[in-house]
Amino acid sequence: MLAIIRHGILLTKGSNSFESMGVMNPAAIKVKDKIYLFYRAVSESNQSSIGYCILSNALKIEFRSRQPLLEAEFEFESKGMEDPRIVKIESMYYLSYTAFNGTNALGAMATSTDLTTWEKIGIIVPQITYKEFLDYISKNETTRNKYKEHIEHEINYKSNSDQSFIWDKNLILFPRKINDMFYFLHRIKPDIQIVVSVKKLEDLNKIFWEKYFSEFDQFIVLSPKYQHESSYIGSGCPPIETEQGWILIYHGVEEVKKALIYSACVALLDLENPQKEIARLPYPLFRPEQQWELKGKVNNVCFPTGAIVEDDRLYLYYGAADERIATVSVSLNALMTELQLNKINNG
Repeated sequence: MLAIIRHGILLTKGSNSFESMGVMNPAAIKVKDKIYLFYRAVSESNQSSIGYCILSNALKIEFRSRQPLLEAEFEFESKGMEDPRIVKIESMYYLSYTAFNGTNALGAMATSTDLTTWEKIGIIVPQITYKEFLDYISKNETTRNKYKEHIEHEINYKSNSDQSFIWDKNLILFPRKINDMFYFLHRIKPDIQIVVSVKKLEDLNKIFWEKYFSEFDQFIVLSPKYQHESSYIGSGCPPIETEQGWILIYHGVEEVKKALIYSACVALLDLENPQKEIARLPYPLFRPEQQWELKGKVNNVCFPTGAIVEDDRLYLYYGAADERIATVSVSLNALMTELQLNKINNG
């Protein structure tokens, strides 16, 4: 088993109204000698915005903003901006987040060249109804039945089916282009899907998604496999590039006695063809064990969304019990060795 160091709580809810109910699920990026965290901040009215702080090292907060960096402006995000992730590709920063309008939860994007001024691109995942989605994937009965089972509770949650789209969350760009193309992960329960070979984000139009869903099975990059991820899985941190492949930190969800347990999990994807899974740990990298992970607004949650590599140390920033932000770290070399011992048989 890997030796995980739990560094404890990094950030708790603040006295400012926009984050008075909780902070969680941060994006992380290192610029020069500073680490920037962009996190989901929840107000007393349960409205989510994006707050931020700056770290002088992996574990020390140097500055914390008293105002949100980004907050809801448009209808598609009118009830909140949730769970940001960030990458820099060439000269542009891309901040992805879940836009929630009270009915739909969909992956959206904002861009910046300086981490201060942001332009909202809007929703970039498909906006299709549940019926349209099930019709698209109907040629594979096994796939259709699996997805139908997992989205029925979302259908019941919605009141207006004409304006209700399938929830598509955990939008995460790969941190560089592959063959001069954008690649990104997203999640329609219960699997993690991948979008490949997109020349520009504007190409993600209705025609693109119709073709994508007609070949949907080939874009399912990870499915639940082990007990700790048996309910569903979802993308976590932006993929981390190594010589052996892309390390993907994701979350796995298991239902135990009608309660959901969120754990941090790890897989390895092929460097030039990340549709191919190379390895996966058969156990959680870490799971709720400490009081700050077991009890909170939502109990039993470790939700990793940000990662920084310092020398041989991989630091992971995660939402703990949907109320606070905490940090763990692990040796990168030890993690790679463990992944090599758990390769997937693709034969």
